[in-house]
Amino acid sequence: MRTPPEPVTPAVLTPIGVLRTTRARTSDTPVQAQANLAEEGVAVLDPAWEAGLDGLADFTHAWLVTWLHRSEPCPPSDDGLRQRPYLRPDGPPMGVFAMRGPRRPAPVGLSLVEVVAVEGATVRFRGVDVVDGTPLLDIKPFFPDADTPRGTVRSGWFDEIDVPEGATPASLRGGRDRS
Repeated sequence: MRTPPEPVTPAVLTPIGVLRTTRARTSDTPVQAQANLAEEGVAVLDPAWEAGLDGLADFTHAWLVTWLHRSEPCPPSDDGLRQRPYLRPDGPPMGVFAMRGPRRPAPVGLSLVEVVAVEGATVRFRGVDVVDGTPLLDIKPFFPDADTPRGTVRSGWFDEIDVPEGATPASLRGGRDRS
C-alpha cells in the first residue's frame, strides 16, 4: 500500500534574463527550435549573471530553459491533462506528459539552440521558438554524451510525423489563431 506523498513546497523561479525575438504572437511562433534553424534571437541576461557565460562560446549548442509566460497552466482535470498536440491537430487528445505543448502544469520551456555568439551579457542564437520577452530561467550547454540517449530511441507518436520547417500553431491548424 502506498502512502500519500509529502506536500510539495511551491517552487520560486527567478529569471536570469529575457529572450528577444521577432515573434509577437504564440500562434505565429515556430513550435520547435529545430523547425526554425535560420532565425536568430538574443538571450539578454541580467548583468549579474554575465560571468556565468564564461566558456559557453566554446559550445555549438545550448539548452535554453524558459518560462512560457503566455501559457495558462493546465488544470489537473481530464480536459487540462489531455490535449491535442499542435503537430497532430486532427489526432486524438493525449496526456500532456506525452507531448511538448506549452499548456502544462508548470509551463517550463526547453529549446535546443545553436550558439552564434556570446557577447557580454548576451547570447545570440539560432532556432527561435519563443515569443519576444520570454523569461529565461537557465542556460545549459549541449553535451552529446549526456544529452543523446544510447541504444534504440522510441519517440511515441512523434515517430509518425514530420515537423515542417517554420511550423507554427496557426499554420498547423489551418491559420486559425489561438494565441
